[in-house]
Parts: sequence; structure tokens; C-alpha cells
Amino acid sequence: MNPLMLHEFHQSLGARFAELNGAPVVNDYGDWLAEHAALRETAGVLDFSFRSRLCLIGADRARFLHGQVTNDVKKLRAGEGCYAAITTAKGKMESDLNIFALADELLLDFEPGLAEKISQRLEKFIVADDVQIVDAAPHYGLMSVQGPKAEMIVRALNLFTEFPAKQFASVKISDATLGEIYLANNPRLGTSGFDLFVPNNSLGAVADKLVAAAKQVGGRAVGWQAFETARIEAGIPRFGADMDETNIPLECGIENRAVTYTKGCYIGQEVINRIHSVGHVNRELRGLRLADDLKTLPQRGDKLFSAGKEVGHITSAVKSPSLNAGIALGYVRREANQIGNELTLQTAGGEHSAKIVGLPFA
Repeated sequence: MNPLMLHEFHQSLGARFAELNGAPVVNDYGDWLAEHAALRETAGVLDFSFRSRLCLIGADRARFLHGQVTNDVKKLRAGEGCYAAITTAKGKMESDLNIFALADELLLDFEPGLAEKISQRLEKFIVADDVQIVDAAPHYGLMSVQGPKAEMIVRALNLFTEFPAKQFASVKISDATLGEIYLANNPRLGTSGFDLFVPNNSLGAVADKLVAAAKQVGGRAVGWQAFETARIEAGIPRFGADMDETNIPLECGIENRAVTYTKGCYIGQEVINRIHSVGHVNRELRGLRLADDLKTLPQRGDKLFSAGKEVGHITSAVKSPSLNAGIALGYVRREANQIGNELTLQTAGGEHSAKIVGLPFA
């Protein structure tokens, strides 16, 4: 496992490190509750350079990718983007991804550890297309600013005269010292947020400027534990935790964001469209408020029961600082997944109640 490019920078801020799907991440900077509060109240600066990044170049890139993912890529103009899933012929997810249409390429941003797998999947379908797949990670890092004051922090860099207003929209600047930087509107926690794709040799300088600007408005550098807690509070599923190769997108609560039913063919379309048109999924992702007497958080895979019958399982769980309560995401079968239903959660420590609640968690 290679260390983060900015390992020493993070270490100087008191970082403690962890691993996510084989990639190193900053777990926290010594006070994850303060970091979580920054994400909720001001903004946090995150080094997301551990995430996978691929670029598609060539004249046929948009037409090709359009036939590989669940959203409409052909309609994207330079500076626009979308969220999508990539699925098998049976409609099962291989990844979700953020797609940014740049002037001469399509930039894909997705979970760590999947670059080789997704690259191979795409390569398999390139026949006579003018498309090349390039790993962007050796060239560009990714810094992210998330929270209500995210735009204020990015503006303090004094690099951008134009700000992308729509989600997944992006702008590019060319700086004599820092090089070409792409700024994308990407609220990863449902509030406000921006991603900065920065040349690797300028990453440390930009990270330093962002952290300094964050401190000016009460924000700070933020690690994975705080971000993941805020993500679950926001009810946003993550591939590798709440979505995997056993799921179709329609089960995961991402259909409205990731799937369009008015585009041409793509791998998995037949199954997904058929379910949408004439059927329904048997299970769906739900939010769960855990019992106050639960001492230890449930593990991924812990079972949920209704009237003695197994009806689902847990995918993610945290102790929410915002609610001062245990919360979880999990799949629950259709017959038992109405909001307000009380289920029984079975953990290694015994049985406890779990109530289905709306998302995001209040």
C-alpha cells in the first residue's frame, strides 16, 4: 500500500491514518467530533486523492461511455457532468461514478481500488472506437471542500473568477505556478461542496492554502471518520459499503440521480428498464434509528427481522453526533420497509429494536 502523496503534510496536522479498500486515508486529525462539526456548520477540507480517477480521450469517448453507464452522457457539453452507475448485462452494479465532461476528455471519479477493474471492463467493449482510457491518478490529485461555507473557502484561494453553479458542472483555470486546475461543483454530503482536481506537483500548495482558508471561517482539515459519519447521516449510499455487485441501482436509493429511461442502449439497460416498467424491486435501502440500549454498533451484514422472519440486513452504522443516537443504513424487503415500521436487529450482543425512518436522518 503506497502512502498518500501528502502523507507528511497530513502528519504535520496530526493525522492518524487508516485503510479503505487497499488505499491509505486520513482517518482523523485527533478530534473527529470537531471535524464532523465543521462539515455540518462551516466546512472541511479533505484529501480525496485516494479515490480512483480515469480519463477517457478520443473522438468517440462520449458515444462509447453513453453505452456503458446508466445516465445520459451524450447530452453533456464541456463543463457539465452527471452521476451514474456502471452495470453488468444483468443490471448488477460494478461501480457508481461521477462523470465530468471536460473540453477534450471525460473524467471519471469513483471509489478507491477499482481503477484497474473498471478500466478492464471498459476496455473489453472498445472495438473500433476512437477511445483511450488513461489513469489520471499519477497526474492529478483530488482535494474536496465540503460544508455550508465551502464556496467561501474556495473563493479565498483567489484562483477562480467563475464558479460552477450546477451540480457536476466544472471550470478550468491555468495558473502560472500551480498549473491547470479543474473546479467541480460536487456536494458530496447534500449541502454544499467543491472538488478541485490539481496537478500532483501543486497538490501540497493547494492543500495548504485550503486548510488556511478554512481556519479563517471556523473550518478545518477533516478525515474519513467524520466524513463517513456525515455521509450516513445524510442517507447517501457508498459503493463498497451500501452498494455492491449484488445490487441493482433501483434498490439503492440512487435511481433518480443515476438512471435515465430516455437514452439509448447501455449494458444492463434491458433488465433495469424492465423492472422500472413492469415490476418492482424486492428490497430497498432504508434508514434505521437504532435502539438507545444498543451498546455496540451493528456490523455490516447483521440481520433484520419482522415478526420472526428475516427481512433485511445492515450495511453501514454510526453513532450520530448530530442526533446523539445510533443510526444505520440497510436493505429491507418490500413487505416490511415502510417508514415507521419497527424491526428487530440481531447482533452478536443480542436483539434490539430498529425503527425505519426517512432519509436524510433528521
